[in-house]
Amino acid sequence: MAFSEVLLYTSLGCPDCAAVKRFFDLHGIAFEEYDIAAPGVAETAKTRYGVRVAPITVIDGTVLWGTFAEQQPRLFELLEGRYGRDRVGPGNRGCG
Repeated sequence: MAFSEVLLYTSLGCPDCAAVKRFFDLHGIAFEEYDIAAPGVAETAKTRYGVRVAPITVIDGTVLWGTFAEQQPRLFELLEGRYGRDRVGPGNRGCG
Protein backbone atom coordinates (compact mmCIF):
# COMPACT_ATOMS: atom_id res chain seq x y z
CA MET A 1 0.00 0.00 0.00
CA ALA A 2 1.39 3.38 -1.02
CA PHE A 3 1.63 6.41 1.21
CA SER A 4 -1.46 8.60 0.90
CA GLU A 5 0.47 11.89 0.92
CA VAL A 6 4.12 12.62 0.20
CA LEU A 7 5.15 16.26 -0.12
CA LEU A 8 8.66 17.52 -0.75
CA TYR A 9 9.63 21.17 -0.41
CA THR A 10 12.80 21.85 -2.40
CA SER A 11 14.98 24.64 -3.68
CA LEU A 12 16.91 24.92 -6.93
CA GLY A 13 20.48 23.65 -6.66
CA CYS A 14 19.94 22.00 -3.27
CA PRO A 15 21.97 18.75 -3.19
CA ASP A 16 20.02 17.38 -0.21
CA CYS A 17 16.76 18.03 -2.05
CA ALA A 18 18.11 16.12 -5.05
CA ALA A 19 19.14 13.24 -2.76
CA VAL A 20 15.64 12.98 -1.25
CA LYS A 21 14.14 12.96 -4.77
CA ARG A 22 16.58 10.20 -5.82
CA PHE A 23 15.61 8.24 -2.69
CA PHE A 24 11.92 8.50 -3.57
CA ASP A 25 12.59 7.53 -7.20
CA LEU A 26 14.73 4.55 -6.14
CA HIS A 27 11.93 3.29 -3.90
CA GLY A 28 9.09 4.05 -6.32
CA ILE A 29 7.48 6.67 -4.09
CA ALA A 30 5.30 9.26 -5.84
CA PHE A 31 5.51 12.76 -4.38
CA GLU A 32 4.33 16.31 -4.91
CA GLU A 33 7.16 18.82 -5.13
CA TYR A 34 6.94 22.45 -4.04
CA ASP A 35 9.61 25.06 -4.80
CA ILE A 36 10.36 26.92 -1.58
CA ALA A 37 11.31 29.98 -3.68
CA ALA A 38 7.85 30.25 -5.27
CA PRO A 39 5.68 33.05 -3.89
CA GLY A 40 4.05 32.07 -0.61
CA VAL A 41 5.51 28.55 -0.42
CA ALA A 42 8.14 29.27 2.24
CA GLU A 43 5.57 31.09 4.36
CA THR A 44 3.11 28.20 4.02
CA ALA A 45 5.81 25.70 5.02
CA LYS A 46 6.76 27.83 8.03
CA THR A 47 3.13 28.09 9.14
CA ARG A 48 2.34 24.40 8.67
CA TYR A 49 5.61 22.76 9.68
CA GLY A 50 7.58 25.34 11.65
CA VAL A 51 10.47 25.44 9.18
CA ARG A 52 11.07 26.96 5.77
CA VAL A 53 14.48 25.67 4.75
CA ALA A 54 14.56 22.90 2.12
CA PRO A 55 14.37 20.01 2.03
CA ILE A 56 11.19 19.53 4.01
CA THR A 57 9.63 16.10 3.63
CA VAL A 58 6.04 15.34 4.69
CA ILE A 59 4.89 11.72 4.59
CA ASP A 60 1.34 11.06 5.73
CA GLY A 61 1.61 13.89 8.25
CA THR A 62 5.11 13.04 9.51
CA VAL A 63 7.40 16.03 8.94
CA LEU A 64 11.15 15.69 8.40
CA TRP A 65 13.66 18.43 7.72
CA GLY A 66 17.41 18.85 7.64
CA THR A 67 20.00 17.30 5.39
CA PHE A 68 19.33 14.07 3.53
CA ALA A 69 21.76 12.32 5.88
CA GLU A 70 19.65 13.52 8.82
CA GLN A 71 16.36 12.50 7.18
CA GLN A 72 17.49 9.17 5.73
CA PRO A 73 17.22 6.99 8.89
CA ARG A 74 13.67 8.17 9.51
CA LEU A 75 12.77 7.72 5.84
CA PHE A 76 13.85 4.08 6.09
CA GLU A 77 11.81 3.64 9.28
CA LEU A 78 8.73 4.99 7.53
CA LEU A 79 9.31 2.75 4.51
CA GLU A 80 9.88 -0.33 6.64
CA GLY A 81 6.74 0.42 8.63
CA ARG A 82 4.74 0.67 5.40
CA TYR A 83 6.33 -2.03 3.23
CA GLY A 84 8.29 -4.28 5.60
CA ARG A 85 11.99 -5.03 5.85
CA ASP A 86 12.02 -7.31 2.79
CA ARG A 87 11.33 -4.48 0.37
CA VAL A 88 13.59 -1.99 2.16
CA GLY A 89 16.29 -4.36 3.34
CA PRO A 90 20.05 -3.67 3.26
CA GLY A 91 20.27 -4.30 -0.48
CA ASN A 92 17.72 -1.57 -1.16
CA ARG A 93 19.20 1.18 0.99
CA GLY A 94 21.11 2.98 -1.73
CA CYS A 95 21.03 6.69 -2.52
CA GLY A 96 22.79 9.74 -1.30
